[in-house]
Amino acid sequence: MSNPTDERIKILIVEYEPSIADNIQYSLESEGYYPIVCHTGKDALDGIRVHQPSLMILDVGLPDMNGFEVCSRLQSIASIPVIFLTARNTEIDRVVGLEMGGDDYVCKPFSPRELTARVRAVLRRSKGKERAMMQEEIREVICDLEVDNAKCQIRYNGNLLVLSRYEYRLLCAMASKPGRVYSRAQLMNFASDEPDAAMERTVDVHVKTLRAKMRAFREDVDAILTHRGLGYSFSEHLAILFL
Repeated sequence: MSNPTDERIKILIVEYEPSIADNIQYSLESEGYYPIVCHTGKDALDGIRVHQPSLMILDVGLPDMNGFEVCSRLQSIASIPVIFLTARNTEIDRVVGLEMGGDDYVCKPFSPRELTARVRAVLRRSKGKERAMMQEEIREVICDLEVDNAKCQIRYNGNLLVLSRYEYRLLCAMASKPGRVYSRAQLMNFASDEPDAAMERTVDVHVKTLRAKMRAFREDVDAILTHRGLGYSFSEHLAILFL
């Protein structure tokens, strides 16, 4: 039984042959992981619920059910990476294993050190996917305005705004400090490479166009606020993400 205070990454080993399971367990322990061994498909499914491992090493040839069936049932319990172990080195088995949701496929006999290296690689890929999903959640759920300076793109309410160079620069300037009031002259300094006092009135035109483009995706919010006689500011009530 696992120690609830143990912070090591848990790996569930599902292998019918005790000698093979012992070798895998020893190799993983040597690399700092917390291996948990079981020998049947039923014990594997129970172990997923009890131990909540970060990865499962799953033998295809189990006595009560094959590993592909275990992997299929796993989908309704948890979403964790799976590395299949098998004595059958045929292409169809590898294809079936990967299509069933496996992340890697190792044929017996194998080197425990190689298997441990594959565990590290699969865990890295899994963490990368988790980070990507978290970023996507931030963008979709939390972020109202997303500014990607590298691509010179701005998304509002999840939608890409088609902006001119001046509009992009104006919106970046205001969004960088929500609530701050910028005069027309200040905004022209941001928007134009060669600002001119006579061009300050064009800021009103750019702001009007920006508002129209943003309201097309969200009519109930005024993202750009007018301060009569002073200038414009970006709303403090919107969440902004700069990439």
